[in-house]
Amino acid sequence: MTVLQFIIDESDADQRLDSALAAVAGITRSQARRWIDADRVRVNACACRASQSVRLGDAIDAEPPELVKSSLEPEAIDLEILYEDDDLIVIDKPAGMVVHPAPGHSSGTLVHALLHHCDNLAGIGGVERPGIVHRLDRGTSGVLVAAKCDEAHRRLAEQFHDHTIDRVYRAVVRGMPGADEGRVDRPIGRHPKDRKRMSVRGSAPREARTAWRVARRFPNSQRAALEIFPETGRTHQIRVHLASIGLPIVGDSVYGRSRGRGVELERPALHAAALGFAHPRSGKPMRFEVPLPADLTALLARLERREGESK
Repeated sequence: MTVLQFIIDESDADQRLDSALAAVAGITRSQARRWIDADRVRVNACACRASQSVRLGDAIDAEPPELVKSSLEPEAIDLEILYEDDDLIVIDKPAGMVVHPAPGHSSGTLVHALLHHCDNLAGIGGVERPGIVHRLDRGTSGVLVAAKCDEAHRRLAEQFHDHTIDRVYRAVVRGMPGADEGRVDRPIGRHPKDRKRMSVRGSAPREARTAWRVARRFPNSQRAALEIFPETGRTHQIRVHLASIGLPIVGDSVYGRSRGRGVELERPALHAAALGFAHPRSGKPMRFEVPLPADLTALLARLERREGESK
């Protein structure tokens, strides 16, 4: 019997138990709720409910159920593999690929591709998202790591939860930043009217921090290229934070209506350029960088040409 033990820190205090357990254990909220409902979770050695709030310093003991074979079918989908060993796999995810199955995306996801590529992946971290430690939005390209065993999944999930992961994103935004660098420190929660969106004015907000730096300005197009350094990892965090300060990402139809003079994309101009972490078994520092994909390279080239045309 494996018992996972966690202590609630400031980042998860005052949250629902199912939300806090999902965050610290690296599982989905629905999965956490099933563990609680099955009486597999204790808070301070006491029985608990999924809806109860946790406090700073609370001790959570969780006994994961036995692995259940995944019903997902492997699919032979090509992957751009940056690194792989017995514990993990690092890929360069293309824009347009969904990370895990969801309503409307029952096939063709990264999970289906990983199940085909990796032996014995099913169930690692849960049958719903086997191997997935973190995710990139469908429209976001770039570096993503997945676990190939439970221990690697737990240790990587801990690093993401503790915000010790080194992440660098690149984006193109609409508008001219008023400074060369900045930091957004605004909690993010579910949008009060649209459950598919997030908002800095949302319900049950959680702390969220994003630092950014201007890499290039394009005054003639009122665009800017940014380097972005997320300090936390909330859903849609970068897109929500940049939109909240008047710098929506080019091509983002959800948080910043896509419009412009022939320089827009059909997906958010957001790319996970670098990812650094400690190897879950050896502790060795690892870092992976990938260049901009062709569509973002072409976007920047068009913006550069527009600047040159005015000289």
